[in-house]
Amino acid sequence: MKVTDTYNDIKEVNLAYLMLAQNMIRADREAAVFRLGISEEIADILEALTPGQILKMASSDMLLMSFRFDDSLLLDLLANHERERGVGHIHAAILAAGKPVETAA
Repeated sequence: MKVTDTYNDIKEVNLAYLMLAQNMIRADREAAVFRLGISEEIADILEALTPGQILKMASSDMLLMSFRFDDSLLLDLLANHERERGVGHIHAAILAAGKPVETAA
């Protein structure tokens, strides 16, 4: 895989993430804040972005989203296929809810 392919893939992921996040916030703000792991301040910023601003942000070659599962227990709960899927995902959601949200610095 070429470096340019990787950068293009990152830009596509950024665009999809920003559009999804904005749509989620507009549809159900409380659920979006929880599911995205963001603060109300970040939600306000994302909701107010114009299409041009979203395209500009998405064109960065740096991944804009971050993974919430930064510990092995949460990762295991989401990836483990041996447990009943629903119970593992509920437990993972509870653990994720206790993690600090992303804020604007």
